[in-house]
Amino acid sequence: MYREHTVGVVIPAYNEEGFIGDVIHEMPQYVDRIFVIDDCSTDDTWSEILEAARQDADRDVEDDPARATDSASDRLHSDGGRSLLTERATVHEPVGRVVPVEHRENLGAGGAIKTGYLAAHTDGADITVTVDGDGQMDLSQMTRLLDPIVEDEADYAKGNRLLNAEYRAEMPQFRLVGNWMLTVLTKIASGYWKTMDPQNGYTAISLEALEAVSLEEVAEYYGYCNDLLIKLNIEGMRVADVAMPAVYGEEESSIEYSEYIPKVSSMLLRGFLGRLQTKYLIRDFHPLALFYYLGAGSVGLGLLAGLRSLYARATDAESGGALESFQVVLMGCFSLLSAMVLDLRENEELETQLEE
Repeated sequence: MYREHTVGVVIPAYNEEGFIGDVIHEMPQYVDRIFVIDDCSTDDTWSEILEAARQDADRDVEDDPARATDSASDRLHSDGGRSLLTERATVHEPVGRVVPVEHRENLGAGGAIKTGYLAAHTDGADITVTVDGDGQMDLSQMTRLLDPIVEDEADYAKGNRLLNAEYRAEMPQFRLVGNWMLTVLTKIASGYWKTMDPQNGYTAISLEALEAVSLEEVAEYYGYCNDLLIKLNIEGMRVADVAMPAVYGEEESSIEYSEYIPKVSSMLLRGFLGRLQTKYLIRDFHPLALFYYLGAGSVGLGLLAGLRSLYARATDAESGGALESFQVVLMGCFSLLSAMVLDLRENEELETQLEE
């Protein structure tokens, strides 16, 4: 327990042999429950999880004999195996504070996080933290994510490797460029205009925020963290961006940005349109939605007219003037910028940036 709040940690693990055990061993003692999700690994990840869990349990008993496995197993299985959690995974009996979870099929990192969120929500953790299984997160920094939620300054806190120049210097160049592109797209889609490094998997979320978003509808695989930000914004949840160093060791990133960025971009477009419709048209009306639609439509029509004009000139056919097309595009760009400014002002109270 941390400052009178129970803390659960979700660790997705796919072929993390040689890493996952150390992550479990180094978990702070104030963490009440560790949900480790094996995403159908093909190496000895599962065996390493169980061995590390036993060692962690033995250490807990030595340090605090009163700390024993509680009724988490009853809570996690109280639905008789009919929930989304038990449909997608086998939840094993807790080993000390570690709850080993096995996916029935490979669902990717986002699917594993979603399973962990479902388990933590069922268990009733006040705050749920997500940590990668490859040791890239500095666990000593976890309290910096917990504090904004404990102090009721945020509902969701996430690490940001881009706020600090020293932290940015440690990030490989190809990751920095890809991260920057996704940051810009996520700002527009989610409405959190000050938030950066959306791919950072070191996060903490309150129980209230987990209940506010529909976990069943959160995206899996590509872009789960970006999609979660969109859903949090729709529900008016406060987000804290916390400067956080990255730890790069022997692990290899599984992200292929050439495939990742196009897939996430299409998902962000759908999420963006859904946010405009839900937040600014259905639940309440705001003119910024009309500025967005007008701007996008004008830019599209203007570019199409410009292309027709160029084609007509090349074929000596009659066409409209290129100047008019440029004016339509310019008007559309102005409408889009106006919409973005209004969107930023509408959401600025939902964002906090915390540097060291």
